[in-house]
Amino acid sequence: MGQKGMVFWHYGLSGSGKSTLVLEMEKRLHHEGIHSVVLDGDNLRSSLNQDLGFSDDDRRENIRRVSELAKILAENGIIVLVSLISPLQEFRSSAKAIIGEESFHEIYIQASFAACKERDVKGLYAKAESGKVKSFTGKESSFEEPESAHLIINTEAESKETSVNKLYSYIRNSISI
Repeated sequence: MGQKGMVFWHYGLSGSGKSTLVLEMEKRLHHEGIHSVVLDGDNLRSSLNQDLGFSDDDRRENIRRVSELAKILAENGIIVLVSLISPLQEFRSSAKAIIGEESFHEIYIQASFAACKERDVKGLYAKAESGKVKSFTGKESSFEEPESAHLIINTEAESKETSVNKLYSYIRNSISI
């Protein structure tokens, strides 16, 4: 393929902008002839991981499965753009251990619970408030700030364009084509 596979693991609260940024990266990379694939938590939970809930054990298994898939894709020269909440450092460390430190790039998409709740693009915050969603990350289920992210993008403080450009620069500088 003429490119070295890598995994860019985007994580943050629901509504922080992970999917938006990842999909924009996929478009930009495609236009440059760079082979990439998006592994988005919402899509994977409705297919490959539909048997999993949101307990810590199920989240752990969700991340393990996605990590194994991302590793296979990266080993085959694909740029993998993962978008998962990945709430605990333990989960992110596990993903890194499976994928391999050399290929794993941890990217924190930062936005406060209040900002994500205000955006509520999927209506999940409203459902969590009414008790229809259990173990909601940032409310009943904890979210740990990163210990060692390669990149932090604050979508609450930056415009979408600034966030996209910052992420694109990082990814483009990380891959060797």
